Order: sequence, then C-alpha cells, then structure tokens
Amino acid sequence: MQVAEKFEMVAKTFQGLEGVLAKELIDLGAENVQEVRRGVSFYGDKKMLYMANFFCRTALRVLKPIYTFEAESADEVYEKVKAFDWDEYLDDRKTFAIDATVFSDVFRHSQFLQYRVKDAIADRFMEKIGKRPSVRLTNPDLYINIHVADRQCTISLDSSGESLHKRGYRVAQTAAPINEVLAAGMLLMAEWNGQSDFIDPMCGSGTILVEAAMIAKGIAPGLYRKNFAFQTWKDYDPEMFDEIFQDDSREKEFDYTIYGSDILRSSIEIAEKNVTNAGLASYVKLTCIPFQELKIPETDAMIMFNPPYGERIGAGDDLPTLYAEIGKKLKEDCVGKNAWIITVPNEVTSQIRLSPSFKVELKNGNIDCEFRKYEMFSGRREDYVRDGKERRSREREEKREERRDDRREENEFFNPMRRKYVDEDGKDLKETDRHAYLRRRHEEQAEREERAKRWAEKKEFDKKLDERKRRFERNNDEDGEERRRGGFRRERDDDNFEGKRDFRRGGRDDRRGERRDDRRGGFRRDRDDDNFEGKRDFRRGGRDDRRGERRDFRKGSRDEDRGPRMHKSKEERFKGTKGNFRNDRRNNDDLDD
Repeated sequence: MQVAEKFEMVAKTFQGLEGVLAKELIDLGAENVQEVRRGVSFYGDKKMLYMANFFCRTALRVLKPIYTFEAESADEVYEKVKAFDWDEYLDDRKTFAIDATVFSDVFRHSQFLQYRVKDAIADRFMEKIGKRPSVRLTNPDLYINIHVADRQCTISLDSSGESLHKRGYRVAQTAAPINEVLAAGMLLMAEWNGQSDFIDPMCGSGTILVEAAMIAKGIAPGLYRKNFAFQTWKDYDPEMFDEIFQDDSREKEFDYTIYGSDILRSSIEIAEKNVTNAGLASYVKLTCIPFQELKIPETDAMIMFNPPYGERIGAGDDLPTLYAEIGKKLKEDCVGKNAWIITVPNEVTSQIRLSPSFKVELKNGNIDCEFRKYEMFSGRREDYVRDGKERRSREREEKREERRDDRREENEFFNPMRRKYVDEDGKDLKETDRHAYLRRRHEEQAEREERAKRWAEKKEFDKKLDERKRRFERNNDEDGEERRRGGFRRERDDDNFEGKRDFRRGGRDDRRGERRDDRRGGFRRDRDDDNFEGKRDFRRGGRDDRRGERRDFRKGSRDEDRGPRMHKSKEERFKGTKGNFRNDRRNNDDLDD
C-alpha cells in the first residue's frame, strides 16, 4: 500500500480564534499543529486537506504553500516566480487569479505585486509554448496566493476558493450581520455542543442560531457549499472527497430547542428564510419581541447574542439605556444561566453593570470587540465564588482521573512493547482512540516547550544575578566598604605605603617615586622638616627659585642671605591712593604712629 504524501498547510482565521481552530484540526488528526498570526499551520495528506475545508468551522481558507523565497523588489519577485515550474499546476487551457497579502516595508503596493506575479506566470508560458493561461477574477481554475512578510515571500495554492465563511445557507441578511466563522468560533469557545436549550434574544438574520443548530446536530459547515477550489486541481481525487462528503458519522440527535427573537419583524423574516434554507426549522423557534419583554425559559439554557454597538448601525442616545436594561434583565430573569455577549468595551457598554467572569478580545469586521461571559447567580457573590472553587476542584480531579485512564489506554494501544490486538489487523484500534492519543501528544509537546522556555528564562535571570554579585564583590572590599574609583585600595594604618596610587589622600607618585600631595598643591612635606629643600611647598606660600633657594612670599622677598627684603611700609603702600584706603580716625592714628 502506497503511503500518502504529507505536506504543510496553513488554515487562516480571525484574530483570537487561533486556539479554537487548532483544536479543530487536532481533532481531525492533523500533525505538527502550530498557531501562527491569524492562522494555524499543520501537516497532513490530501485527505486532510479535503477534511480541513469540509469540517473546520473557524477556518476562512486553507492554503498549500508550494514555493518560498526572499526578494528585495517587485522585479526580483517577477524573476523568481517566472523561474518556478508551473506545469504541475497550470496549463494554457486553465484560468487563474492572484491574491496578495503584504506585511512589509519593501513592498507597499499589494495590487502592483499581484500584477507582477501574473505577468511572470503568463510570460513563462508564452516563452515556452507560445500560449498562456487566462486570468479570471471570479471562479478561476486555480487560486494563487502570495504572502509577503518583510522580505520573505510564500507562494501558495488556495484550496478553498471563496472564503469558507460563505457556508451556502444564507439567502438574505440584515445590516451588518455577524460573520459565520466568528459566530461558530464564539460558540466553540463557549463550549456549546447542544447540551441544553439555546437563546439568542437579538438574533438579526439568524447567523448564531444556524451555527448553534449545526454544531448541536454535528452538521459539517461545508455541507451547503457548491464547490471548493481543490476540485479543479489536476490531482483532485473525486472518490476520496465523495467519501468525506457522504460520511455522516459525526451527525447526532438534538433534543432541545433553540430560541431566537428580535425587536424587528423584518429581521425575524430574514432569519426564518435562512433557517429554513439550512433545513433546521424544526429545531429553531423564532419570535418578534423586545428583549426586555422576552420570557426566559426556566430550563437550563445558554444565552448568547450580539447587541448593537453604535459603530456600524446608528442607535442614537438609546444605547446606554439599552445596555442598562440588558444588565437588569440578566440579573432578574437569567439566574443560574451563563450569558455570552460580544460587544465593544467602552463607557456605553459598561452600563450593563455586571462583571464578566471571562473575556477575550475578538475582531468583528474591523471593530475591536470583547467576547464576555457573565455567570448569573442568586445570593451572595462570596458563596457563589466558594461553590465555584469547590466545583472546579472536583472537575480537576475528574480530569486527572481521565488522564490516568488515557495513559493506560496509551500503554495498551500505542506502546510498541505492549501492543495487544484482538486479531492480526488490530481492528480494535479505534479511530477515536488514535485521535485522542495524537491530541494528547500535541498538548504534552506544547507543555514541554513551555517548561523549556521557563527554564531558559530562569537560567538567564540567574546569569544576570551572578553578574551583579561579581560586580558588587569587585567594587567592595572584604568588610563591605565600597572601593574608591580610580585608585588602589590602601590600608589606613599603613603609613609606609608607597608605589600605589591613593586618591583618597588626593595624591599620586611623581616620576621619582615620591608621593605628591595634591591637596596642598605640591609634594608632601613633613611639617617638622625645617631643612626641607628642593620640593615645592605651597603650604608656606613659596617655591624654590632657579638657584635652588626657597622664596618666601609671606615675607615678600627671597631669603635674608640674598639681600635686603623688598618690603614696603604702610605709608609707602598707601601713598597716592584714593578711595582704596579708609581715611578714618583710627587709620590716621595708625599712620601717625
């Protein structure tokens, strides 16, 4: 039996739904699942490519990368795309379309890049066979995607064609309806699986209602689509896809009711058309009634809705009042239920006056939103929090027990040394067990990588801490006293210390090995050394003259043996001066004396 070739694929989604899509792919059996920006990369064969398009509710499109290169300009992109062998995917009878996604400072014009890629493909065929494939913007035979991140360019084949959010059941819509992929992602994030009744009190065109019913019934999101882009590929396997299309093993019964309501009659009529076209009218009950007057069933139910934000649909000054009434309605009539709301975090929506127990940032079109969970309870919040902690403790213990059971199953089914099969073909190795094993292995790998990352961060922190300790020890002596910068450490009691710089005493060695004392402006001189000669001593205000004899500026002349002192009397010094001598009686008496 020939082993199917496995290759890399990338499933695109909305920001905030990467984790939900990754879980979907793991459940389908994808390998090496990694979350990326607004997408998930994974490995699989051709069947996995078909299944990802057909079963993934939160995927916008599934890409198959075929060529990766680096380029510095649009001309370089042209040359490298032209050099690629396109004969495996295209011929002159087929049509193609180019889509470009650019995140780069080098390439700023995505449409110009599309033209260059189109020209490269067309010129290659013209030079080779004299004919070229045609470009068709709608329903081409081959969708080609070029993704540019800085200088890294990736050419991929789009296996989906039209965006996967276009399920095929919507025949009408209200103003600004919520995207089908976003609605399904919110439901999966809220862990909706048809376990209770469901209520959407502001249903609009019914998108959340239809997606909730499809999840509850286990209906594949690709069931209503007319075609996928991979059906026109050269290597398309119709028998393999027909097997996937006819597989109804994931479908299940739904014994509850989905309630939808809206204040506008026109919205209810549109929702009825979409629900009927999806074949789910028997599971969905629609009513035209304001949310404030809606009677909430006492049975267990999940509440989820998309109220107006005032961003794309004008609501005037009624929005604060509306959100205040939403909070009041939830507190009074929805005790014991969980309410999920997607809205814009601002002062208006804060009028709901409730604290969410969970929230995550999502994008609704180009609007930044928050998807919030409100747990409605009766009594004191402290009691509710305590009960919640006890409940979560029990749930954790149950999960630990499940993991222990899974490990036992893993040893039984997948340990090469302990395989136990009923017969030679191993028929008891259920597909669900294999998927559980692969999912668990992926989670364990992610956990090991996270532990390795934390350990690396700890080692880096310890390294920096050791460096700081060494720096502290280097700058301090044994007693913890900080060493003076720019000089050597000197013991205070070592009066005979010589040959080392000691700026604590303000001096340094001169060229003759003797120590200067810059605090006094000259060389250090002992006070008792009256015969000191040949060294500058500004403590006495003088210096040696050129003949080696000391001048004494305190006396105004050289030494006495050199001649008479050049010292003027007070009369001579102040003779002829005006304004500089205080001519008072006391000074005059001094002069007379």
